[in-house]
Amino acid sequence: MSCRDRGDVDPQTLDFARWQFGLTAAGHFLFVSLTLGLAPLLAVLQTRATLRGGAPVHTAMVRYWGRLYLINYGIGIVTGLVMEFQFGMAWSGLGHTAGAVFGASLAVETVFAFFVESVFLGLWILGWDRFNRWVHLAILWVVTGTAYLSAYWILVTNGFLNNPVGYATDGDGALVLEDPVALLTNPSTLLAFGHIAGGALVTAGLFLAGVSAYHLSRRTEHHALFRRSLRLGVFTALPALFVTVVFGGVQLASLTTLQPMKSAVFRQDAAETARLQAELTERFGPGDYLPHEALTRGAGTVMMLMFALLMYGLLASAILACFPRAVHRFRLWHTVLMAMVPLPYVAMTAGWVFREAGRQPWVVYGVLRTEDAVSDLSAGAMALSLAVFGTLFAVLIAVNTVLLLRTARRGPTAPLSGPLPPPTPLVPPGPPGPPAGPPAAPPVAPLAGPGPR
Repeated sequence: MSCRDRGDVDPQTLDFARWQFGLTAAGHFLFVSLTLGLAPLLAVLQTRATLRGGAPVHTAMVRYWGRLYLINYGIGIVTGLVMEFQFGMAWSGLGHTAGAVFGASLAVETVFAFFVESVFLGLWILGWDRFNRWVHLAILWVVTGTAYLSAYWILVTNGFLNNPVGYATDGDGALVLEDPVALLTNPSTLLAFGHIAGGALVTAGLFLAGVSAYHLSRRTEHHALFRRSLRLGVFTALPALFVTVVFGGVQLASLTTLQPMKSAVFRQDAAETARLQAELTERFGPGDYLPHEALTRGAGTVMMLMFALLMYGLLASAILACFPRAVHRFRLWHTVLMAMVPLPYVAMTAGWVFREAGRQPWVVYGVLRTEDAVSDLSAGAMALSLAVFGTLFAVLIAVNTVLLLRTARRGPTAPLSGPLPPPTPLVPPGPPGPPAGPPAAPPVAPLAGPGPR
């Protein structure tokens, strides 16, 4: 169904637009998954530091992981802004037909992500040693809450695209919002929210564990910080993985009702696929209503394979993390943890491809075809747009990766602003010679260091 005649759409324009949206959305999601997972871990760490009166090691953990969070968040915001531009430029038909339904949820998400969350994050950065420690902690919890509210609101839109509910059609064929409660409680939204929240915690937990394993394998002097961080990462990622698998399993089962064609293709049920093709042809007219089979089935298979590898690796890691000697000295395990860091990214990207590619040929499932949603642009213009956006995202991802690796490898040498003296080394110096006079008090080098002035 469409409010305009799009029978003359250029197939190349459609293909370029789909590739552009797929690559940019997947690239943006790489940033979102780590940011969303790190926010609650930072809030928990700062809560522990606050309850313990600013214990140096816990404060240093907040500052170190907070620096990595800020790098990922800052560049991720840029990719989100770019997403807005390409979304409006390449998919004007979607906005014309269904913008009245999900436009409000996108606007609310923008308010949370680009205004409330960013303002409070700025207050948190500048508030070290300026605000009361409880006020400073409350600010970080606001940042965390708005991050998850932002994720929920964007999934309200995505949930509608996958399972349109709460709408009616006006006389011109456009969709209008009829039942806001149905839209906000869409099972496609709620199940995806739980699945992504769990996956983000797996991503952040393994990020903590992998970076900590790198430093512990090098016998860093910050052993107390990274020992705690490794255990926190492992013991966060394992239960979060169970949550992710449960929500994913419920979603997969719900496909037989919400998106039966995707379910049949994934299960390789040829008879059911043929029956659904005939049923959809009778209902919507001639056309190919099968999603890309290799892409849909392949993405789903990769996602499940990654979850299996993560499950075995995290179960073993949870056992090893109970032994302090293994945490400090088991270098083979440290190497495995470092190698596991990319797995959640692969799993979540594959899951997103499975969710979106399996919906084709619909942009709003059963309501609006993808070919009817693409903008009326030439193939050359869309190819140029794909090249520009693809290059920009590749540069942003490369810059983010380099900055994260460099900052992670450097270790907690500085707080969020200003230099930090190095801590006392693990191996104490040899016995001093006879003092020439009264012994002087040793210099104090706190892990946390002074806040910004």
